[in-house]
Amino acid sequence: MNLLSPSAPLLARPRRNRKSPAIRHLVEENVLQASDLVMPFFVIEGENKQEEIKSLPGVFRLSLDLVLKEAEKLHLQGIPSIALFPVIDPQHKDEKGTAALHEDGLIPRALQLIKREIPSLCLITDIALDPFTSHGHDGVVDHRGYVMNDPTVEILCQMASLFGAAGADIVAPSDMMDGRIGAIRRRLDLDGLEEVSIVSYSVKYASSLYSPFRDTLGSKLKFGDKKSYQMNPANSREAVREALLDAEEGADMLMVKPALFYLDIIAQIKAHVHLPICAYHVSGEYAMVMAAHANGWLDGPKVFHEALLSIKRAGADFIFSYAVPQVLPFLGLKPF
Repeated sequence: MNLLSPSAPLLARPRRNRKSPAIRHLVEENVLQASDLVMPFFVIEGENKQEEIKSLPGVFRLSLDLVLKEAEKLHLQGIPSIALFPVIDPQHKDEKGTAALHEDGLIPRALQLIKREIPSLCLITDIALDPFTSHGHDGVVDHRGYVMNDPTVEILCQMASLFGAAGADIVAPSDMMDGRIGAIRRRLDLDGLEEVSIVSYSVKYASSLYSPFRDTLGSKLKFGDKKSYQMNPANSREAVREALLDAEEGADMLMVKPALFYLDIIAQIKAHVHLPICAYHVSGEYAMVMAAHANGWLDGPKVFHEALLSIKRAGADFIFSYAVPQVLPFLGLKPF
């Protein structure tokens, strides 16, 4: 007797589509690939230098020669792009972040070298002042400690042009100042850098998940917080508005940051804007899993693969993640 359906056979059996690996692959709705991933690198001065980051186990600050070596390995595995973040000696920081505009600075030199040695690798550079400011904020502050929008945007435009001329394929403004995408686009075009793309951190929340990143850069805030320019985690309609504004101003791609706590935001932006969507699987999201992995509570690489797949499923076209090396085996690639 069929207790499930006394009057008729059970016609809908979804488990039939899950009964074997072959069938599961046939009906798989989303696939994570190496070409979906961007590996962030933290660049330091010197040669053959590698510094451990306690809050980001398995991630290191690397001198430029080692960044080049690791980037080449990843690119051979099918990773199409890396993102560069500078770690600046505190003695070179000031209130206005003037080191960001040095033509022979760490990032311009990194761009020139990597583009020369690995020309097919897409190079993305962060455009923000927090690695360069003595106070840790993403812009120029006034006497009240308030981050001034327009003076900051002027510096960001110069920074984007400098990095674009040095070899950046994509500049990534992460500051959340108003109007900076349009201003940067105009500056790049005026300087003959029309081919340099912009991936805008359109939706960057004032999240509690950035602490390991700030530890890594030495950019902890000396005062205040970033809530006057980064977004309120409670808001979602505001995210759509920010994304639409950046699209109108000339962004080529849009980013949501963080990723896992904001999968609903990724999906909303995907539904409203017809531009490629990026998500940043941030340092805190990485560090939590690594802490659980170290205690034997979770299988870190498996969790990372599932996490990145969920970000892709939510609508991200590509993903920044520190876990790229750990998910390579799940993509049919050899770890290095």
